[in-house]
Amino acid sequence: MADLPTPASLGFRMPAEWAPHRGTWLSWPHKHASWPGKFEPVPGIFARMVRELARHEEVHINVAGPDMEENVRALLQRERADLARVVFHANPTNDAWCRDHGPIFVHREAEGRREQAIVDWDYNAWGGKYPPYDLDDVIPTRIGRELGLPVFHPGIVMEGGAIDVNGQGTLLTTEACLLNPNRNPDLTRAQIEARLRAYLGVRHILWLGDGIAGDDTDGHVDDLARFVDPTTVVTVVERDPRDENYEPLQENLQRLRSMTDQDGRPLRVEQLPMPPALHHEGQRLPASYANFYIANGIVLLPGYDPERDAQARATLEHLLPDRRVVVIDCIDLVWGLGAFHCVTQQWPAA
Repeated sequence: MADLPTPASLGFRMPAEWAPHRGTWLSWPHKHASWPGKFEPVPGIFARMVRELARHEEVHINVAGPDMEENVRALLQRERADLARVVFHANPTNDAWCRDHGPIFVHREAEGRREQAIVDWDYNAWGGKYPPYDLDDVIPTRIGRELGLPVFHPGIVMEGGAIDVNGQGTLLTTEACLLNPNRNPDLTRAQIEARLRAYLGVRHILWLGDGIAGDDTDGHVDDLARFVDPTTVVTVVERDPRDENYEPLQENLQRLRSMTDQDGRPLRVEQLPMPPALHHEGQRLPASYANFYIANGIVLLPGYDPERDAQARATLEHLLPDRRVVVIDCIDLVWGLGAFHCVTQQWPAA
């Protein structure tokens, strides 16, 4: 790593999610095994997402080829999405979790203009849980080639849902995921931190502990806590002491309250409720209001329960007052063990 230029050494950094977008990337769902017995409603949920996003920014969709594109176009037309702002890309995928296999965009200011590059982490489907994943692993490089952008290869396993940044130099992640031996067993915490600094342009790394029950990613931070401005983190908290999420979320809350940003300023920590425990076929699902997605002018918030949906929506409306918070029912989507943040990847404005 030391012998080759890295994004940070060249002045690149990862912007915050709320920074202006050119668009949002999605990989269209097609793997029935990700939603066993419940795949049928999933494309319709994606179509509603596209309709809402396309009101505010471009939507770029990875599809297997012309037949899938034709089917998706027809579904989007029925949903009355603005197809003029939808761009299809012939990039076949294994699955739909674009947050984790999609491109991480970094940018820098050079000679009065903004330049972009892509970081392409190695991808192994959350520790080799769901092979095959060879098509997903090459998505960032395929997109970089199509867009004519430089692509950097850190050479370690990482997923987009495992990290969150404030755009000013601070990154939030979890020990449960990044230190899991099914990712990078030969790397120490210090070595992982060095790669994050070198490839994302961050300088201050904050570690939370365990993830929520039912999360097959081994504790992605996007189900736990998210930056909503450079010094504010919103985190989910379980109110029922009998729930298995209660203690790990309390521990993460206490950690956040002791943390600072890259300049030593204490974080402002706000709380989101957890949805009621959601099960399907005896399995606890990783339903979390932290899995929202911030786009231009809009926040997509997963819905699970009318009363708590309203509480979560009010909190995000207060914290992100320049955006409309749209709740879309995700009870069917989360059977695939993810929600809106898991299936989206932002493309910052150039």
